[in-house]
Amino acid sequence: MNSFTHDIGANTKDGTTSFRVWAPLATSVEVELVDAGGALKIALQRDGEYFDGVLPAESGDRYWYWLDGAVRRPDPASRSQPDGVHGASQVIDPSFLWSDGLWRGIALEKYIFYELHVGTFTPDGTFDGAISRLDYLCELGITAVELMPVAQFPGERNWGYDGTFLFAPQNSYGGPDGLKRLVDACHTRGLAVTLDVVYNHLGPEGNYLHAFGPYFTDRYRTPWGDAVNFDGPNSDQVRHYFIANALYWISEFHVDALRLDAIHGIYDFSALHILQELTDAVHRTGTSLGRRVHVIAESDLNDVRVISTPAAGGYGLDAQWNDDFHHALRALLTGDRTRYYNDFGLFCHLVKGFKEGFVLSGGYSSFRCRRHGNSSAAVPPTRLVAFSQNHDQIGNRMRGERPGDHLSTQQLKLAAASVLLSPYLPLLFMGEEYAESAPFPYFVSHGDAELLESVRRGRLEEFAGFTGLGAPTDPGSEAAFLSAKVNQERRHHGDHHAVYTFYRELIRLRKECAALARIDREAMQIVACEEEQVLTIFRCSDYNQVICLFNYSGESRICRPPLVIGTLQVLLDSSGTQATGSHVTVEADRPETFPTLAPFGVIVYSKEQF
Repeated sequence: MNSFTHDIGANTKDGTTSFRVWAPLATSVEVELVDAGGALKIALQRDGEYFDGVLPAESGDRYWYWLDGAVRRPDPASRSQPDGVHGASQVIDPSFLWSDGLWRGIALEKYIFYELHVGTFTPDGTFDGAISRLDYLCELGITAVELMPVAQFPGERNWGYDGTFLFAPQNSYGGPDGLKRLVDACHTRGLAVTLDVVYNHLGPEGNYLHAFGPYFTDRYRTPWGDAVNFDGPNSDQVRHYFIANALYWISEFHVDALRLDAIHGIYDFSALHILQELTDAVHRTGTSLGRRVHVIAESDLNDVRVISTPAAGGYGLDAQWNDDFHHALRALLTGDRTRYYNDFGLFCHLVKGFKEGFVLSGGYSSFRCRRHGNSSAAVPPTRLVAFSQNHDQIGNRMRGERPGDHLSTQQLKLAAASVLLSPYLPLLFMGEEYAESAPFPYFVSHGDAELLESVRRGRLEEFAGFTGLGAPTDPGSEAAFLSAKVNQERRHHGDHHAVYTFYRELIRLRKECAALARIDREAMQIVACEEEQVLTIFRCSDYNQVICLFNYSGESRICRPPLVIGTLQVLLDSSGTQATGSHVTVEADRPETFPTLAPFGVIVYSKEQF
């Protein structure tokens, strides 16, 4: 076990447990062993700003920390909260019978992410329930399962971004052993596991860290809660806490990649940025374990420093989500110009997204009323994650409606092809592969009635300007949570089946076609016709060339030479007009041979190069 991850919290071995907690604000700390035949308190010894000691506690025992004999709190590094965020912490035996001894991870360029919410992915909403769907994901062609946050949150219904015990997998999902079973089952099927972690704030209910030390600061503000103290007095120990958590998931749970939530809410002006220090620690741990591990950011900054190497002045993260690609695609297809979509909607925006990644790369943003971003044109495409859906872009809508509520089946196919045939790392959100009709609204189950009412008021205020659309979904209702349950059986019927079949074929082509599997810009040429809103992408590898034709208009379009000429094999036609595997010959002087794209159609051809 990595000592860095096990020098805080309760760690058991051979019938005894070592306890260690950072509590610079306390003069004394005691451990109350709840299950020791009546409450038993044992004092810990001071070690600088830490308190530690070895106690006769075993796996399964529950305990509290007492600060100065007056304040009772759970362990900030609790490994398990069986009674929720307000209950006692629990000692956990870390041993687990892993079967992934030969697992070494997969290269990042091979990742095809599938983001899922454990609570709504299956009827029972548990880690074990998710295991029952892994063969389905393999059939689809997914290579990496991405879990929305699983750190202990209040209640049983939550997106996970209100977690308050960062080391404790959610009890209602199956706790630590349940998560280990899921990761192990993924690895035995060749699936990597990405875990979403939240290091910019903790949730408002069950956050007991304030009593122990200055984990938070009022020098900065986030929209979600107190900002974490990464650069103020006593921040060394705070940084240690969060880095220890990152390494905990990598080492003890065999997680392959961490997706850091909203790093634009992480503030650090120290010489060594916390993101760089954390990423370096994760990479070194992965190397010591003989596994490929990755760190991926969600960032609203459009700043390539996040994913540039430290030698180039960056933080060295492996990749980041590219919201601009999503915004350009959605705004073009739906015509939505509300809020941040106001900066998008033109065909040229999507073309730039394909060519460079960031659309806002230093120019003026009307949404922000200032210049925004820098250029990602020189960034390898493997450092950017593209998507047409994710939990935020669905769930932050008034009722959590999915794109299928606004787009036709042909448009959904076009969106899918735009992502999966792009040179970027593709991400799917659960259910999009068969046009799931269930919404994904924001939901919580706070036990604090005043807090819950505050959340409800916040949602009403957020959407107050959306007149004529009714009220947003009540985030505190159980109905909101239940409505988000997905049903993979829909893929067998009607348009759902057509979309599912199309996704499977797209993923197969991306994995098996050398020109599409090659992720770089050097072997890619993009030709755009602004007037007709037709995009042609040429992808090459050795002697093979793949030609991808996209029609973003609602009219049929004829593609003219010299863009496409010669004998071509049909790899895919979203309209079904041309049979897969058939051949067509395009001649420059014979217009009747020119390819015709259906409205919002996609055609993929292969051409041998001699």
